[in-house]
Amino acid sequence: MLETLASHLEVIAGYAPVWGFVLIVVFMAIESSFIPFPSEVVMIPAGFMAIRGELTFAHAWMDMTGCVLAGLVGCLIGAYVNYWLGLKLGRPVLHKYGRYFFLKEEALNQAEDVFRRYGDITTFVCRLIPVIRQIISIPAGLAQMPLGRFTFFTGLGASIWNIILLAVGAFFGYLSMGEDGEKMSYLELVHQGKDLISEHYGWIFLGLGVCIVLYILVHRLKARMAKPAA
Repeated sequence: MLETLASHLEVIAGYAPVWGFVLIVVFMAIESSFIPFPSEVVMIPAGFMAIRGELTFAHAWMDMTGCVLAGLVGCLIGAYVNYWLGLKLGRPVLHKYGRYFFLKEEALNQAEDVFRRYGDITTFVCRLIPVIRQIISIPAGLAQMPLGRFTFFTGLGASIWNIILLAVGAFFGYLSMGEDGEKMSYLELVHQGKDLISEHYGWIFLGLGVCIVLYILVHRLKARMAKPAA
């Protein structure tokens, strides 16, 4: 699947100098919805092109900022779609007909179980975990999670993941600008980027663990302060 997508997106990337940010919004909205689509094939090449000044602004850091914002907008659009599906259709409909729209019952059950156990924070944490990343918004909709909290946690998690991917792409883009820079195809760039992330995924989980501990401590502190006030 990755090879097929990369071959098509390599052609589309030719339009990136003009339509780059729009393409990021569209593809990241698809990735963040219920349609299986790897974010790596979008954001890693985006970071590569941005640091080289090959997008709309032709300026490395302006293009990187534009990629972060476009990625966030796209992720929120796709997440809102899933949230709405959970909120409006409900569990029986999704479990009965979801398999026709890439929503396997096993995956839905897993996402619901995680959300029931850990609550709102899962919409942040799970944005950094493969497979469950896309569908964690559905149980948030089923549970009628407040839209403001959903937007905040989802946007935060999605932004961190997108920045990681952009940084990986930028790393390879920076290396390619030297005289001895290695020339890579679109597919090679994505594969090497994914390998680099896999090698350092432990640090990502460590960061997640720190975030969860801080969230729990702050949550408990607020609860203790609220008791005397009550």
